[in-house]
Amino acid sequence: MDQKDIDYFKELLTQRLEDLLAQAEDTVSDMHDSKGNFPDPTDRAAYEAERNFELRIRDREHKLIKKVKKALERIEDGTFGICERCGEDIDTKRLKVRPVTTLCIECKTKEEAQEKALGL
Repeated sequence: MDQKDIDYFKELLTQRLEDLLAQAEDTVSDMHDSKGNFPDPTDRAAYEAERNFELRIRDREHKLIKKVKKALERIEDGTFGICERCGEDIDTKRLKVRPVTTLCIECKTKEEAQEKALGL
């Protein structure tokens, strides 16, 4: 991978990290601004369901934040774009779609087939 591509992915991942952290901060401030008193139990249930949904989304984003940070670490240590399993280069097209990926398409396909066979 040439330096131009590395710079592109570093900028892309850095921007994505900043966006995710800003969303996480918004969620925390929204949690502190809770609407405490609900005269109608249905309104309270709807609020709780919405809040739980938001927390699940934020949990997924938290996991993505970790992956983005690890991808930025791989850029710094020179291993970004190299498959962790087979050591081959990961296609740039794949990285543009999923820049946090650590496996080439062949290894990922094998992993998914194995998971499917095991029923995971």
